Formats: sequence, structure tokens, C-alpha cells
Amino acid sequence: MTRVDFYVLSDDDAMNRCMLICKLAEKAFRHDKPVFIHSDDVSLLQQLDEQLWQFRRDSFVPHRLLDASELTNQVDIDPVQLSCGEPGNDRRVLINLASQVPTFFSRFERTLEVVNQAKNVRDSGRDRYRFYQQRGYPLHHHKM
Repeated sequence: MTRVDFYVLSDDDAMNRCMLICKLAEKAFRHDKPVFIHSDDVSLLQQLDEQLWQFRRDSFVPHRLLDASELTNQVDIDPVQLSCGEPGNDRRVLINLASQVPTFFSRFERTLEVVNQAKNVRDSGRDRYRFYQQRGYPLHHHKM
């Protein structure tokens, strides 16, 4: 069963949220866990694409921003993928930034939800938390 971790930031700063997402992607990459960062907001994915190149001077997180039409079920060499589409079956960690729980989340070992105090992010995060809770998924809460 997929483990679901909620990382909850105490502020509404979008840049702090992006930095945490980058750190989580880096940590998974360092542990050889292929990551899929999913969002329904293309501009957020583009921002993360840029941020992953520069969020820390001594860090390198190989990644690729993919159009939904570029995704296939084949294993991809990029340890971190970002997309609005549905990933292949080779990913182990999902970082969900979409407002809804994606239908494919249960294919992952872990789903990470990064929530801050911006009203729309916080409120949709609460809805997703209830979704997972009502279905009996193991939930872990991390106050940042």
C-alpha cells in the first residue's frame, strides 16, 4: 500500500514550497528512487524545472520537464520527471502538487504532498488528506 507523507509549511511563501519540493526530489534521487513530480499547473512545473538547476550550488538533480504527450510506459533515464500527464510504471516516488489526488497515485511506493498556508493550497491539501484517510492509506504528517 502506498505510504502518504504530508509536508506542511507554516507560511504561504510559494518559493519556500518550491525549495522544499526540490529538497525532497534531491533526497529521493540520492536514494535511487525515481521521482515523478505531478501538477495541473504547467507554470509551477516550469518554475520547479528552473529551481532544480539552481536551488543549491553543490547539488545536481538530473530531471526533465515532459509534455503529457511525451510520457510512455518505457523506463526513462531521467531520475526526476515533471509533468501534468500520467507517468510510466518506472517511478517509485510521486510528489503531488495537483489540486486533486491523481488516479495513478497508488502505483507508487510513496506519495508526497507539499502543502503551505496559501488558502487554495491548504484547502485542497485538506481535501486530499481526507481522501487518503477515508481509504485507509498510511498517513505521515511532517510540520516544517
